[in-house]
Amino acid sequence: MTSLGWLDIHGHFRPPFKNHDERKAAAKAFHELCFLMPEDWSWNVDESLAYMDKAGVQMQMLSYLPFNIQALKESNDFAAAQVRKHPTRLGLLCALPTEDPEACLSEIKRGRTELHADGYAVSAIRKDVYLSDPSLDPVWAKLDSLGATVFSHPNAYAPAKDGRPTPLIEVAFETTRVIVDMLYRGIFKKYPNIKFVFSHCGGATPILAGRLELLGAEVWVPNPDGISRDDIKKQLASLYVDTAATAESGMQPAVKMVGPEHVIYGADCGVPCSTHDTMEENRLAVVRIEKELGLQKASIGANGWRLFPAAAKRVQAGGMNGSA
Repeated sequence: MTSLGWLDIHGHFRPPFKNHDERKAAAKAFHELCFLMPEDWSWNVDESLAYMDKAGVQMQMLSYLPFNIQALKESNDFAAAQVRKHPTRLGLLCALPTEDPEACLSEIKRGRTELHADGYAVSAIRKDVYLSDPSLDPVWAKLDSLGATVFSHPNAYAPAKDGRPTPLIEVAFETTRVIVDMLYRGIFKKYPNIKFVFSHCGGATPILAGRLELLGAEVWVPNPDGISRDDIKKQLASLYVDTAATAESGMQPAVKMVGPEHVIYGADCGVPCSTHDTMEENRLAVVRIEKELGLQKASIGANGWRLFPAAAKRVQAGGMNGSA
């Protein structure tokens, strides 16, 4: 599907601030987390589309995971409205409140029947609930029956550590802890029809994959489901990862762990920790990786279309953007 252009799986958004005080309070909260967000920051769909045009990206998947369930549902509604306005440029990853399995199941149904979501977005850890929590088994069973694509993003708003904001390195460790716990619970084996996509090249997982394969099935490691060394390697290889906020040196281990076909382009667009410069450096790193691997041009950039066939059909029916 290279002819469709690039698909960006990692697009953030935020509904408009209601007033200046709300915007100022958000900036203050960021600063308390050592996150030096400008006070005048806000998300704007036209700015995201302008970057996509400049970068040659045909479509971006939108996701936002506020902690309040009502705010989460309203954000899903807002994003769905943006997709209706720009059906060949934007897609929806319907956010799920994984701290509440019943609410999750309800939002899965609403995402499918009302919002026409392309996939689903989840927090790696949400209100202390890991994606590996047994309470989520009914949620995974439902998503498995749908053959859904599920995009996992860590909590970027956790308290700062050592005076530095969580998005710098802590998000990578959160993703890694959750992947490892899901691995030992056998979730990737139990629900093979779910396409799990982990952001930021899977965090630190690719770097630690060799350690997990070597030591993860040793007798001194608690292993109630009895996963083997081969299980570990195969489960890790079954995952998808995106390229967001990662330089070329970080992409190489990810390609080795999951293979180039399971690496999905992600820009991390629409948040104050991403700039046009860092997103462009990231995109060019993807281009270089493709060249180093001898891949067809824009193959990693186009890998996401296989995960979102409905989005591909919208583009095919509506026509590609001229600059994509």
